Parts: sequence; structure tokens; C-alpha cells
Amino acid sequence: MSEPARSNSPDATHDVLKAARSWLDKDGRVALATVVGTWGSAPVGVGGQMVVATDGRFEGSVSGGCVEGEVIAEAEDILAEGRPKTLTFGVADETAWQVGLPCGGQIKVFLERLDAANGPLLLDRAIDARSSRRGLVIRTRLNDGRREFFEREDDLDDASIRQHFASGESELQETPDGEVFLHALVPPARVLIIGATHIGQILAQLVKLAGYEITVIDPRTAFAADTRFPGIRLDTEWPQDTLPKIGLDPYTAVVALAHVGHIDDEALKLAMRSECFYIGALGSRRNHAKRTQRLKDAGFSDAEIGRISSPIGINIGAQSPPEIAIAIMAQLVLALRGPRTFRPA
Repeated sequence: MSEPARSNSPDATHDVLKAARSWLDKDGRVALATVVGTWGSAPVGVGGQMVVATDGRFEGSVSGGCVEGEVIAEAEDILAEGRPKTLTFGVADETAWQVGLPCGGQIKVFLERLDAANGPLLLDRAIDARSSRRGLVIRTRLNDGRREFFEREDDLDDASIRQHFASGESELQETPDGEVFLHALVPPARVLIIGATHIGQILAQLVKLAGYEITVIDPRTAFAADTRFPGIRLDTEWPQDTLPKIGLDPYTAVVALAHVGHIDDEALKLAMRSECFYIGALGSRRNHAKRTQRLKDAGFSDAEIGRISSPIGINIGAQSPPEIAIAIMAQLVLALRGPRTFRPA
């Protein structure tokens, strides 16, 4: 069994699913290929997808170009016959190669036909979950393609399913009924920076570089200016007004950098009673002690206040704004990628 691996970019997966839905409406059937297992140095992670239309057009990737031609050829048979199959590409053993993966990896691909009977349910649920930033885990039995759908809001008894929502990882599992693929479709991480400060300028670019969604929130329009944050989404409403509209879900981080109590505190109050995966606030231990007292006076518990990382960032001895931004970014990544579970709603 392959090791669990984090899925491809949520946006890339979303593009594949939208293309599949469009071609399904037009042609009545498409072939969907999903990477369900990887070993060694595979160029596309578990959960990567590619859709093939009846005329040979395709969207997405399962190998970064190494075996797409083989998959398209197999898709022709799938489109005609309808029975799903599992394909393996790469190193078959220590000395023999099959098709195409010069990087030395091996991938297992599940290839299936989607038509009017099974396509709309899968594609519509997946597209809707992504558009509304709800997580979706799809459990597919590879021997026959039968599926179960799980949403984060469901009453989940299966700890494994809950963990896939938290981690965003997809995984191939061995069961008494054969191989089962758990495909975690979660929205991209989103970082909301409160305070258009110098540290915020640098952190916003790091967040963008990492591929996360980023919004900088500051009602002070002189600070939140396009010239200071090129290519970054800016919001000049007060945090208490805009955060409820944005929504603070388990894939969102709130980073308070304004260093102004009446701006930072309002954002922190909302974040502490949300499912945000990370809450951080700039300030020394002395300043955080004062903030803690303000929040206690406002009715927040020690457990709620304890969710705030402050002083913010991993302790690397950071002093300058760029170093502090790097320390914060490292802590964000650790919070996102490290072990975690969802808080009860």
C-alpha cells in the first residue's frame, strides 16, 4: 500500500472536475483517471486527476506528461466498455521498467467511465463542495467503482474519515472487499492577515508563493493600499464586519499583525470561537498578557485564549520584519501540515 500523500492543488482538481462536467453534458460520457497510489519519486501526488473526452481531449495530469498518452489510449476502451480498471506505471521490480516514468517512481491509476448514470452525482457534489469551501471525502471501491460520500458536517463515526478532512490527504487502503481509495477534496488553505503592516507585506507574498489564498484586512486605507500590496486581495472593512461574511472555516488561518488592540482583538474574538486551523497575534509576552486580560474581561476562557500563538511564529530568533514573516510562515505550514483534528462545532 502506498503512503498517504497530500492531494494535488485543489484549484487544479476543480478545473478537471469542471471540464469533466462540461464534456459530460456535451458528449454523455467521459473517462476519469485518478492517481490512487504512488511509490518513489512520482511527479503527481495521490489524488491527482485527468479527464479524457470522447474526442481525445484531456484536462489535468496523472504523471506530469510521462504516461498521459498511455492513459488516453486506455481511456478509449473504458469509454466503449464502461468497466473500470486499475493501471500501474513505472518500475515493476528492481530491474524492469514498464511504461515511461524516468523519474524512477511508480504510480497506480484508477480509470473509470462517467456517464449519465454516475457522473452528475460525483461531479456536482465535488464541484459544489469546492465552490462552497466544504470538505468532501469520497470512498471508492476500485473493483467495481462503487462510492460513498462524506461531508465534514456529517455525523462521522469513522476516525479515519475525520482525519482525512483534517489532513487533506488521500489514501489507498486494503480492505476485505479489496482496495478502497479515500479521496479527500478539501479547499485550499486561506490566510487572513489582519493589519497591512510591514511584516504583513512580506508575509502576504510568502503566503501567495506557497499557493494559499490570501486576503489582507485593514480599515486604514493608507495602509491597505494596492501600491503596498501588489497582487494581493485587500479588504478595508473592519474585521468584525468582514470576517463573518468571509467565513472562518477549518481551512482558514487568522494572523493578527495590526498591533492595534481595537483592530486585532475584534478579529481574535471571532477566530477563537471558529474552527480556524491557526490563530496568531503579533506582540511580546508582556503585550500578550495585557491582551489576555482584555479577552478574559470580554468573557473568553483560558482554553479559547490558549488557541492564540503569541509571541507569533516559530522561535528562530527572528528580529527583522522579513525574519519574523518567515517564522510566522513556518508556524502556519506546521499548523496546516502537522497532525490535527477538527474542533467540535
